[in-house]
Amino acid sequence: MPSLTRRQLWTLITLTLVWGLNWPIMKFGVTGFPPLTFRSLSMLIGLPVLGLALVLMKIPFRIPRSHWRELFTLAVFNMFIWHVLVILALPMLSSGRAAILGYTMPIFSAIWGVIWFNAPLRARQWLGVIAAGIGVLLLLWNELSHLSGQPVGVLMVLVAASTWAYGTQRLRHTPMPVPTLTIAFWMTSMTTILLTVLACVFEQDRWQMPAESTQWAILYNALGVFAFAQAAWLTLARGLPPVASTLSVMFIPVLGVFTGAWLLDEVLHWQDWTAVVLMVVAIASVLWPARSTQNP
Repeated sequence: MPSLTRRQLWTLITLTLVWGLNWPIMKFGVTGFPPLTFRSLSMLIGLPVLGLALVLMKIPFRIPRSHWRELFTLAVFNMFIWHVLVILALPMLSSGRAAILGYTMPIFSAIWGVIWFNAPLRARQWLGVIAAGIGVLLLLWNELSHLSGQPVGVLMVLVAASTWAYGTQRLRHTPMPVPTLTIAFWMTSMTTILLTVLACVFEQDRWQMPAESTQWAILYNALGVFAFAQAAWLTLARGLPPVASTLSVMFIPVLGVFTGAWLLDEVLHWQDWTAVVLMVVAIASVLWPARSTQNP
């Protein structure tokens, strides 16, 4: 079983806080504001900051031409589909429950690992997947009636989660001999171009000066999500076994639900508290150090 370094542990904790808080923040941001424009503005601001980080860390930008096709494929499954579908679905769903649907990704990741990458799961890893799955179902328990009225939004987030899961597995197995942050920069660059074009084509007639709350949400996404969290996640996903890296972020939807309840006055039920316990079990199942076996 994997053992996290101190740096990986603190990166994971910070990543969980930034991404968990971002769901209600995004909900505020896209309320009354075009969602694709919101996302593209966030990326346009965050991308230069990420680029500056590469310069200061002396990380090369160059990716050999022979790997451009692989880079594009990684961008499609890790970022293109996820960012477009989730931001379009968010206005249809509550922020907390959108987070829950989005973080069914670890369950899909485990399935794709077995099917496509010959990565059989150990008993303890299956326990984590099952616990995470039950936790997701419990968190959705009191929202099924609302979700049934928004089937398109639900389907969009589930498709996004399943493709992101495949992208995570593919990133883990990529043959590209370049730093992960270099991959993150160019995937973010391509996604920025895609979202900007989509925003210009489909939302230009709705452009307006964003409200102050939307401006803060854009800035939070730019610096917190695209300059830090996205790159941090890709680094963890490439440096840890896929099941460990994906199940280790399962506390993000829990944080999304509770911060959404705090900011949006959503009522919490016993299912929510039980789900917290199950998510902790899921995380521990893959991150708790295995007992070392010594020869006599």
